[in-house]
Amino acid sequence: MSQSTQRTAPHVTLPPAEGRTAVLAVAAATFSVVTTEMLPVGLLTAIGSGLHVTDGTAGLAVTLPGLVAALAAVLLPVAVRRADRRTVLAVLMALLAAANVGSALAPAFGVLLAARVLVGVCIGGVWAIAAGLGVRLVREEGAGRATAVIFSGIAVASVLGVPAGTLLGELAGWRTGFAALAVLALGVAGLLASVLPRLPAQEGIRLGAFPGLLRNGRLRAGLLAVTLLVTGHFAAYTYIRPVLERVPGIGAGLVSGLLLAYGTAGIVGNFVGGAVAARDPRRALLTISAGLGTVVLLMVPAGGSLAASVALLVAWGLAYGGASVSAQNWVMAAAPDAREAASALFAGIFNVAIALGAFAGGRVADTHGSGAVLWLGGGLAGLALAAVACARGGHRRKVAAPVDVRSEGVSP
Repeated sequence: MSQSTQRTAPHVTLPPAEGRTAVLAVAAATFSVVTTEMLPVGLLTAIGSGLHVTDGTAGLAVTLPGLVAALAAVLLPVAVRRADRRTVLAVLMALLAAANVGSALAPAFGVLLAARVLVGVCIGGVWAIAAGLGVRLVREEGAGRATAVIFSGIAVASVLGVPAGTLLGELAGWRTGFAALAVLALGVAGLLASVLPRLPAQEGIRLGAFPGLLRNGRLRAGLLAVTLLVTGHFAAYTYIRPVLERVPGIGAGLVSGLLLAYGTAGIVGNFVGGAVAARDPRRALLTISAGLGTVVLLMVPAGGSLAASVALLVAWGLAYGGASVSAQNWVMAAAPDAREAASALFAGIFNVAIALGAFAGGRVADTHGSGAVLWLGGGLAGLALAAVACARGGHRRKVAAPVDVRSEGVSP
């Protein structure tokens, strides 16, 4: 297909209070999809035991939705290129609720994977659309902060979503965790429908637009670094529960608390990374890659010490917390005239990396033990550091100021 001519709609800049509420609603959507995506990490052992599969096979519950999300992130914006983004987000959240019901009721692992396919569609669609909405909902000077808030849903999912789901799963069974997420997704769907303004599509995205974007050297360099960094992170983090359970003094009940500490550090990292990335995305990604690689590799010799493992896990959360928002800032700086298309490509690559990391980590965990995933994760983070160090560009570029349109009659 040929690349389309972009037709840009005016930005919808809301009054400050309404803009903040709208941004928080979008953050609730990212929180919901990421919590659903990553919940199997906290319940990996229980899912594997309940459905009679190994830890590595249970990890496919993370791998499969990541692969589907990668395709959905690219294809869904093409399929709904003329649809109002408010409607699309609300429908995706309703679909997420249905997928979580299917996961909760799954009688066999194959049925669970089928439900997780729907989860992947929701993840890819929400990421591709939500990532670029911050600049449309608030004034220019607050766009960077709004983007950080939207991506904070990812970090908050680690703090509240995954640990809470893990704790609920430990107390009432892993199926209850998915059932609770179904209720949450329905609530977020209603919130989005009620507080977001009409958000007409800004770009007539066609598949032919993506090869053109890949000719952008700065964007290509950023995507390579993100692929390596995220693959490394998820190769190790997907199997963090069995890694932690090998540390002396860590019982099953303590793992939920440690994941909570990891997620709390991730929220801090999200906003610190977002503040740095708003000025210099390259510097932010250099720091994140170096920090993540160092921490993950140090987890190997620290495995015999409870105190050292806890400290490093918190440092891991702090380092990785800023990865998503920093990478998104790189993408926005590299392709300021095609934000939604570039965000869709970024979301696709990011989710491929999640799937690849979970899959590679599973194979390593099954063949060499769970501790070996730390070597894989740390090594890939080191390669990401090299990729960022060799890249040029990625500095923040000023985007055009949004037009204040209070009327809901703007047509795409």
